[in-house]
Amino acid sequence: MPNGGARQGPEIWIRGPVSPPEGNVRDSRSARYPQEGYGPGHVHGTHRHFSWVATHGGAGTSTLAAVYGGRDCGRDWPGPDDPQSVLLVARTHAAGLDAVLRTLEVFRLGEAPVGLDLDSVVLVADAPGRLPRPLAQRVARIESAVDVHRVPWVAAWRVGDLGGEPPRETRTLIRLTEYSCTCM
Repeated sequence: MPNGGARQGPEIWIRGPVSPPEGNVRDSRSARYPQEGYGPGHVHGTHRHFSWVATHGGAGTSTLAAVYGGRDCGRDWPGPDDPQSVLLVARTHAAGLDAVLRTLEVFRLGEAPVGLDLDSVVLVADAPGRLPRPLAQRVARIESAVDVHRVPWVAAWRVGDLGGEPPRETRTLIRLTEYSCTCM
């Protein structure tokens, strides 16, 4: 669970995406990870800003922030100058999934700092291959409460090579962290 003092918040929270902020922004990441169907110079949209919050040590927030953009908050809650839209991050091992469930409970009970919006959970594979059944059942429990994005095992990330394209399986996460686009 993230560090920091818990403040009183709403007693319930709604599943689904947070509306993007108003305005048009374009940065160099759009050239690196273009949206399907949008060519250079044809992108108008609002850049969505996120804070990556780890639910346990070693979750992968630094890697995800480097690859997808956003603010790496580590295990701390976002500060007042950080984006208030939160992406909770965990590994897919038993301790990581249990940590996500505990942190979701913090949001459900309104104990997360006031003003934070839980956008979704990002589960980072802790090993290559399929999840064992008990872990897959925990993931299904998480998916019943909040939107979940899965990031597969990426061997290059293990050795610090973050320069390639993000995994194809993370297209929805790329869209979430990039732009809300419209064609010209």
